This record gives sequence, structure tokens and C-alpha cells, in this order.
Amino acid sequence: MELFEKLREIRRAEGLTQVELCEATGINLSTWKSYELQRRKEVSSLELLKITTHPQFKKYTLWLMCNETALECGQISPI
Repeated sequence: MELFEKLREIRRAEGLTQVELCEATGINLSTWKSYELQRRKEVSSLELLKITTHPQFKKYTLWLMCNETALECGQISPI
């Protein structure tokens, strides 16, 4: 699964609209849409930090970055 697909899965797992996720993280809505619509396949490190350091999404960091989970540490997959 590519990174842009993982970002979409995280948003869906949390039951958020694109607008809600962007408001929560500070990611520009047009930037987020470009990821989900596959116009941009490379994700900015700044946007990754906004996701991985946000309290609601930290639990997906290991999966997002390494495609792994660690249930004992609270690191899960949204799918």
C-alpha cells in the first residue's frame, strides 16, 4: 500500500471528513486532496509530522512509516 493510500485509510478509520482531518492537523485541504486523489504521490515530511505527532493519529505511526504494528505499544493499523 502506498503512502497516500495509508493516509486515506487513517482518515476513514477515524471517521473524519477531509475537512475535519485538515482542521485537526493544520494540513492544507488542497494538499490533502491532492494526496487522496493521487495528484501528489510524495508526501511532505511536514505533513507526515503533523499526522504522526497528533494525539489522535500517533497510534498509526509505526504502520504508516514501516508497515508494522506493535500492539503492546499501542501501535495499530487502521485496516
